[in-house]
Amino acid sequence: MPLDQNQLDLIRQSFAALKENPERRSHEFYEAFFDRAPEVKPMFREDIEGQGMRFLATLSMIVGHLDQPEKMAERLEELGQGHRAMGVTQAQFAPMGEALVATLAAALGDDFTPETRAAWEAGFAEITASVVEKGGIGQV
Repeated sequence: MPLDQNQLDLIRQSFAALKENPERRSHEFYEAFFDRAPEVKPMFREDIEGQGMRFLATLSMIVGHLDQPEKMAERLEELGQGHRAMGVTQAQFAPMGEALVATLAAALGDDFTPETRAAWEAGFAEITASVVEKGGIGQV
């Protein structure tokens, strides 16, 4: 189900908090992700800072085009194929989403409202479904 305008606005406004200190936030994200899914850590290079910057750049592109899925279809397919090639399973996206929400909650503090959380969870689910489908990522 496509996001409504309020959800889009909440995601875009709250994303600004991650961009204020990208090094710190990307580190927090990967720390939270690896805490939730330690089995994925070997999939990543040791340059986690560089990986974090790429993650935030990709997330920025996605946030900027959530209401224009046709503009990110090719990139989401690339992401899906890349994740499949690394051996990522569909189930491993859940802890990634949890880590993203936790990072946003830490960055926003009291400004991370239940509505903002719900918007991010819906947006992440929508993008994840597309990445998984376009990449042919299995459930195992």
